[in-house]
Amino acid sequence: MRKDKKYKGYIIGNRIYVPDIDQSREIWSLGFYGKPLGVPKPKSPDFDSPLLLDFLEAVYLYEKDLLEIYNMESNKELNYDELIKIASERYDDFKNKYIVYKDLRDRGLVVISGLKFGVDFAVYRKGPGLEHAPYLVDVISPNTHISGDELVRAGRLATSVRKRFVLAIVYDKKVRYLLFKWFKP
Repeated sequence: MRKDKKYKGYIIGNRIYVPDIDQSREIWSLGFYGKPLGVPKPKSPDFDSPLLLDFLEAVYLYEKDLLEIYNMESNKELNYDELIKIASERYDDFKNKYIVYKDLRDRGLVVISGLKFGVDFAVYRKGPGLEHAPYLVDVISPNTHISGDELVRAGRLATSVRKRFVLAIVYDKKVRYLLFKWFKP
């Protein structure tokens, strides 16, 4: 990862906007961070558009001392506490989801939104475009009630798209993973 110069992003709504094209390419190349504006499935960093990061990605890059984040209107740089406060207001269950996101990224996995699968994350070993995501991960707290129907529905969906369904349970800032393997009797 690049340590000599920080990248610069601006909060716009529920995203962090990186207007500089060269910085956008570099950030994306670090590990498939963000989505280039107007490029649905980039295959390489040869895009010519700014990058949009979600709050999970932005906080992670901020913690790695790679990204400075500014308020777009005031052009004021945000500190960590301000960033977490805004992320928590705009992102459902941000703290637990970030704990899981960070844990998976720190393990060398590529983590993107799993919204199109109805889960929190789609997780790759290599990255989108290089493979299909082998895992679908949903983040829950220890007191979350999951009905049998919900579990079967999630498992059937994961199986139908050839992925493994994983529950990530956050216990006091630590994560336990439950991997479901479906079989036919």
